Amino acid sequence: MKVDFHVHSTASDGTLSPSELALMARGFSALALTDHDNMDGVEECRAACAEAGVPFVPGVELSIEPGEGFDKFHLLALGVDTENAAFKALLRRILDGRNGRNRRILENFRNCGIAMDDSIFGYAHGEVLARPHFARWLMDHGYVQSVKEGFDRYLLPDSPEETRCYEERWHPPQEEAFRTVHEAGGLCIMAHPKYWRRAWKQSGPEFAVAERGLAALKERGLDGVEAIYQANTLRETVEFTRMAAKVGLLVSAGSDFHGGNKPTIPLGMDVAEDTIRPLLSRLNLWA
Repeated sequence: MKVDFHVHSTASDGTLSPSELALMARGFSALALTDHDNMDGVEECRAACAEAGVPFVPGVELSIEPGEGFDKFHLLALGVDTENAAFKALLRRILDGRNGRNRRILENFRNCGIAMDDSIFGYAHGEVLARPHFARWLMDHGYVQSVKEGFDRYLLPDSPEETRCYEERWHPPQEEAFRTVHEAGGLCIMAHPKYWRRAWKQSGPEFAVAERGLAALKERGLDGVEAIYQANTLRETVEFTRMAAKVGLLVSAGSDFHGGNKPTIPLGMDVAEDTIRPLLSRLNLWA
């Protein structure tokens, strides 16, 4: 069956509207919209999915504290109540932290001699101005040839020191994030575990380290892991799926689709029914 529990729209840093995503997902067994730090596109996507006959899951992708010894933890909150007051308050705090970070990035570009003006804010279709928007502005104004080059030169923690404009932002603690998602009726799924440590991008994951870390997170409230991810090697998918079974986590599958901002990534993941059924059941998509 085909599903996708990790998808971005124009409500954050994707290039397709929530309605366009729903039309592309015709025939899917499930689609989750997981824009960064906001759920502004959820109702549009929900309505379009209903019309297209696609089972829909409201979601959001949050950057939370990665934990000691790790660098990046993106949490997919799936099946959350969009009107839950505590969850909305957490999103507001996260957005405020993002906006403060963006002001610092903008100042860094100006200090680098790049005259990035307020036109950058027009690249965001909603409240979420993200690093892909900065990278696209750089490309459109002739400073780089691609979004990837914009990230590599300016927008990563390990960009060259002389051009680095990257800034950190506030990340909610793991326990607070898990608790708030659960109070809103959602599931906590770790996205792309292969990126939990920055060094793993080059060396590949240390599977024993990842397994111990996931077991500890299960005790703190993590519900599942995106073991099936479009950028995984076959071994990574096998190992993360094995870990999930061993420590008692749900298996999720996601493309991390961004449309034109990540043009090589197609929408949808082909998965075995037995593998994804427990997640579908927890999301009330399987009788």
